[in-house]
Amino acid sequence: MSQQPPAPPSLEVLRKEIDAIDEQVHNLLMARGDIIDRLISVKQTQEVGSAFRPAREADMMRRLVQRHRGILPLDTVESIWRVIISTFTYVQAPFSVHADIALGESAMRDSARFHFGFTVPYVSHFSAQAAVDAVATSKGDLALVSATSSRTPWWIALEADGAPKIIARLPFVERADHPAALPVFVVSRVADSAMVTEVEMWSVRVSGWNAETARALSPLAEIVAVPDTAFDGAALLVSVAGQSSLEKIRSALIEAGASVRSSALVGSHATRYTVPPNGAAKA
Repeated sequence: MSQQPPAPPSLEVLRKEIDAIDEQVHNLLMARGDIIDRLISVKQTQEVGSAFRPAREADMMRRLVQRHRGILPLDTVESIWRVIISTFTYVQAPFSVHADIALGESAMRDSARFHFGFTVPYVSHFSAQAAVDAVATSKGDLALVSATSSRTPWWIALEADGAPKIIARLPFVERADHPAALPVFVVSRVADSAMVTEVEMWSVRVSGWNAETARALSPLAEIVAVPDTAFDGAALLVSVAGQSSLEKIRSALIEAGASVRSSALVGSHATRYTVPPNGAAKA
């Protein structure tokens, strides 16, 4: 006679397992808080500056994406992790998020809440320049501005030594139906040693900008362009990554008939993950 398979666990047993896991998660968060409390004491005597560490955050995010499995959506894990990190960063050194809502408030607010939660203060501004200016006069705040379009060349304010820089591009994990899909740059002031430099951000001012020069650059880099009356051309925010380089960008512009008037490094960020429809993340 064949042996009967074991009976499945009861709902009560499964719920007790869930309760136990929830308690472990809470205990681990409190333990993390204890370590942060000790870290604050160390930083008071050993470190000066912003608590943001873009390179470390990018590395932690990559490891999270690579090990994730199961039915829990990756977006949920990404948001939980971001809120945990942001909240503990806020505990170390209080900061505010200054958001440019010139292109629409709801999507920008969704991005801010997805990545920074509700504990970190949210301040809206009617232009990217106003958001960046608020960060420039703060000790450790950050700004969120559109990464795909702009009405003004706000990035020119990042060219000076000591000015805030672009430190990240969000969302880190990209897919078509991401709940906070608005592409945004994060602008803040952090230590050079904390930056991640996989994608360099350059402010480039050119004369002779037209549709032909735009087409010449499109295979080489992502670009935000606005009119620049000073040079009778355009002010460009250029993302330089992978096999590209600023010299390739410059050569392509010149070959297309444009003249490069100035260029300055205004930040950098990590290479993002793209998640295709089958859910497998790739860099």
